[in-house]
Amino acid sequence: MDILDCAIIGGGPAGLTAGLYASRGGLKRVVMYEMGMPGGQITQSSEIENYPGVFRENPPVTGMDLMEPWPQQCTHFGMVHEMKEVKRVSKEGDIFEVDLGSEKVKAKTVVVCTGSTPKRAGFKGEDEFFGKGVSTCATCDGFFYKGQEVAVLGGGDTALEEALYLSNICSKVYIIHRRESFRAAPPTVERVKKSDNIEIITNAVIEEAYGDMTGLRGVELRFSDGRDNMKLNVNGLFVFVGSNVNNAVLIQENGEALCELNDRGQVVVDLNMHTSVPGLFAAGDIRIEAAKQVVCAAADGAVAGMQALNFVQENE
Repeated sequence: MDILDCAIIGGGPAGLTAGLYASRGGLKRVVMYEMGMPGGQITQSSEIENYPGVFRENPPVTGMDLMEPWPQQCTHFGMVHEMKEVKRVSKEGDIFEVDLGSEKVKAKTVVVCTGSTPKRAGFKGEDEFFGKGVSTCATCDGFFYKGQEVAVLGGGDTALEEALYLSNICSKVYIIHRRESFRAAPPTVERVKKSDNIEIITNAVIEEAYGDMTGLRGVELRFSDGRDNMKLNVNGLFVFVGSNVNNAVLIQENGEALCELNDRGQVVVDLNMHTSVPGLFAAGDIRIEAAKQVVCAAADGAVAGMQALNFVQENE
C-alpha cells in the first residue's frame, strides 16, 4: 500500500477541518479514521448559537444541523473517511505506522484529533437530565440561563473559572464542592469569594438531580459534616469534575507516550499544533489549553492540516 501523506485520527470538527485543509492544499493521500459517523460530541447538542455565521432562531440550529455538511465538503477535495478504529500510532525512522488491528498503514504525517470526554459525577438523575439542564460547558449553554439561578459542581480551576463566567450571565451561581478547600489557584478562589452573586457550598455532594419532562428543576445536596440534606431550585447545573483525555492511540507498547504529554495527559503542542515529534500534530480538545469550543477545534484543525501539508512538501 502507498504511504499516506496524512493520517487523521478522529472525525470531529478538528479532524474534519484538518482533512479539508490538507487535501484542498494539495496532499493526495489523506485518510481520516473515525469509527462512527463524523461530527464529534457537538452533534449531541440541541442548540448552537455561538458558531459564527450559523444562526437560526426558531427552530434553533442543532449540533447535527451544524455538522451535517462538513463530511461532504471535506471528501469533495479528496479526503477519504475510513470507518476503522486506530489502536496505536508509532514511528519508525521518518515514517509513522498506524495500527488498525487487522492491518497497519504507513503515513508521512499524523494529526491526532481524538478529543477528551468530560467525566460524569455519578449522581442520580445526571444522565436523565444531561442536555436538559445538566451541562459540562458553561460557554456553550450558560446563555440559556440568563437571569436565572444555576449551580456548578466542582472545585478545580475549570469549575471556578466557569462559575465566574456564569456569574456575568446568571442572577446567582451556587458552587457545590465536596471538600472545605479548593484545588483551584488561589487568585481564582479569591475572585470567586469576592463575587457578589456566587455562593459557595462546601462539604457537599449532589445526592440527586430532579425535574420533569421539561427538564431539570433542582438538586438535592448531602453534606459530610452532619447538616441535613438541602434542595436547590435551579434549572441549570454545570458539572466540572475533570475529563478523560482520549490519548490511548499515543501510548506505546512499553507504556510510554509517543510524544510529550502534560500531567493531565493532554498533548503538548506549540501554536502551530506541532508536538514534540516531527510530523505529528494534535488538534482540538486533546491538546493543552484547549478552549473546548467547535470554532476553536476547527481552527486547530486548519492549522494542523496546513502544517502537515508544509511538512510533506518540505521533506519531499
